Amino acid sequence: MRKIVIATDGSDSASEALEFGLDLAAEQGAIPIILHVAPVEDVIPYTSFAIAPPRIPHVLTDDDRYALVEAAEIAESKNIKARTELLVGDPVDEIVAFADSSEADLIVVGSRGYGALACALLGSVSRGVLHKSRRPVLVVRTAKVPAEAVAG
Repeated sequence: MRKIVIATDGSDSASEALEFGLDLAAEQGAIPIILHVAPVEDVIPYTSFAIAPPRIPHVLTDDDRYALVEAAEIAESKNIKARTELLVGDPVDEIVAFADSSEADLIVVGSRGYGALACALLGSVSRGVLHKSRRPVLVVRTAKVPAEAVAG
């Protein structure tokens, strides 16, 4: 393995995927490339159900870069040299296109573990990447710790 693309949005599941992807890259001697995809548009909250909510072009800010800065710090703490990339667009399309153009050997993404209904309503980046990618995809699910394990 030469290159591993790790997608992050700063969520808990993405953090677990990042940790796993970085460890795998170190083990395999691969270059980790950490991606974050910012939206093209922002939706303005709107109270009427009759009209689609207004959208405005998204302006990149430090908030968009935060997940990458945090990921780079984690890589550095593990003595792993990682590259970061901030992309703009649809997360699924951008992750798959970047992995193809960089000839990545593997894509690592996190999954929050939503059920079928939530995925249908909210969409799922991990599921979309699995379906669209022609490259191997590793989905890291958030570890759920039983309440009794925390209490005891």
